[in-house]
Amino acid sequence: MKKHLYNTTFGKVPWFVRRFGAGEVVMKPLRLVFAPVVIPLLPRRNFEFDGQRLEQFYHRYNMTWASERMVEVPIAKSYLDRFAVKPILEVGNVMSHYFPARHDIVDKFEQAPGIINQDILEYRPGKAYDLVFSVSTFEHIGFDDEAQESSGKKILEAIAACRKLLAPDGLFLLTVPIGYNPDLDDLIRTGDLKAAREIYLRRPGRRRWEPTSKAEALKCRFKTPYPYANGLLIAEFKRS
Repeated sequence: MKKHLYNTTFGKVPWFVRRFGAGEVVMKPLRLVFAPVVIPLLPRRNFEFDGQRLEQFYHRYNMTWASERMVEVPIAKSYLDRFAVKPILEVGNVMSHYFPARHDIVDKFEQAPGIINQDILEYRPGKAYDLVFSVSTFEHIGFDDEAQESSGKKILEAIAACRKLLAPDGLFLLTVPIGYNPDLDDLIRTGDLKAAREIYLRRPGRRRWEPTSKAEALKCRFKTPYPYANGLLIAEFKRS
């Protein structure tokens, strides 16, 4: 496979510093090393999402206990449980790092057993899905990959491709951080994502998340005051 940001080690360092700050070059390894000690000491905490009380999820992988993944994973899991016996596609390999994967996974770069290494724009499965979902992946499209056109244009193309894969009553679920990709933030601000429904969360404490408005979520800054996302969009799309 051609060398790329997502499948190299040292090539990621300059990118990581630009996106997350030089301090995280030190803090990320420390969080990974001390996670087995810290995680058992963290108090159980719930958060409100769409009228539900979900438990925050703490895990060593990818600093889930210290980032927005602590709420994204239980949100995605609630949709997986809801569509459990129906065809499901994940765009970007995330959930298999936490739970056994019983659904199809498309990821252009990450290589692992069972993962379909294709661009979502080129994926032709020959079947429809009741649920297509993606966890903190679309903010990288056209921003951290090799795309030549604008990030916003390619994100909209990827959303359209996912919607085309849906069964007539299917659902496409997208979770993305606020403040990471300026082009994506502009699409959210202007309503050009054209989601059927949008839910916003903000982070008022290091391990606290709460529902908020679109206006307040868009004020959230990435990597400050807390590491990684401080605001999230959870968007639902229909086939048409």
